[in-house]
Amino acid sequence: MSDDGWLTLGLASGVTGETVTSLLERFSSIDKILNASPAQLRAAGITEKGVRNILTPDCKQQAHCAQWLEAPDCSIITWLDPCYPPLLREISAAPPLLFVRGNVNALSLPQLSIVGSRNSTPGGRETAHRFAAHLAQTGFCITSGLALGIDAAAHRAALSVGGHTIAVLGNGPDIVYPREHAALANEIAANGTLVSEFAPGCMPRKSQFPRRNRIISGLALGTLVVEASLRSGALITARNAAEQGREVFAIPGSIHNPVSRGCHRLIRSGAKLVETADDILEELDGMIAGIAATIEQNPNQPVLATKLVLDTDYQRLLSLIGWDPVDIDTLITRSGLTAEEVSSMLLILELDGRVEPLTGGRYVQREEGQSK
Repeated sequence: MSDDGWLTLGLASGVTGETVTSLLERFSSIDKILNASPAQLRAAGITEKGVRNILTPDCKQQAHCAQWLEAPDCSIITWLDPCYPPLLREISAAPPLLFVRGNVNALSLPQLSIVGSRNSTPGGRETAHRFAAHLAQTGFCITSGLALGIDAAAHRAALSVGGHTIAVLGNGPDIVYPREHAALANEIAANGTLVSEFAPGCMPRKSQFPRRNRIISGLALGTLVVEASLRSGALITARNAAEQGREVFAIPGSIHNPVSRGCHRLIRSGAKLVETADDILEELDGMIAGIAATIEQNPNQPVLATKLVLDTDYQRLLSLIGWDPVDIDTLITRSGLTAEEVSSMLLILELDGRVEPLTGGRYVQREEGQSK
């Protein structure tokens, strides 16, 4: 099965992964599908436009794809490829092809999608950063859409703690949208994954982003909405997640904040209200157990942990906090770390229930098992 054959079939209008399976059962090979008559293809359920795309493929588009594939970090995953994400395979109209830049294996990691408003508040972006950083530390791959606001905060948080992150694009994998995220996209490609169902050269169009959203939710065990207005695309992602049988989580906000109203609507409709990252981990415990059994068969994939496993730096910071209240300036002096490093680590420790913030910017260590 050549890449050209898969490109022809995968880029044809109306062809999904399930369509490919049906066609292969009928015709037995990609070559036979491509050599079928228009009447045979129509009888197999292919639309008129799809028949035209299959029998007269866009040679210029295929040449552009071939050129893109020459880069060492660029690849195509087909519906029949063992690397095709198993959760995405379950959704309706799953794409027959995925164009990937970066780490292909990350697509099969246990994922949580984090989405929200492009016009997010500073507090919303900070909340997205806290949740994404903590969940990435526990082993989740953080999936989002590379958009301004909440999406970017989630991607950056996962990268900041050395976690995995996936950006699902609403355009070709060789195009960055929005343009101001070019550096972020390159960092994700180097340390995570960019993925799209749209071929190289495909420019961003408004109609493509709702299609992109079904992949964001389809890759993940659940979707967390941090901030969303009533007309936010994040609500489309959440609706897709619910229709796909995945968990939907939402963080409540002020009743006076327009970008909280979408989250409140989701909660009224049955989404899980969450206040801490542990709320998500507790809800996904059953799914994590099933994923863990699969991961045991692949030693290259990290096992999820419902409790953060502290590395040496975090253990040292905890020991420096001790059991008496201490402020950040003192911790900076004791540790020799920067203010940014100490603040970030304290956020992770707070979310994991290891430390408790007090008045006056001070922190105190929690006893093991102490309730939040």
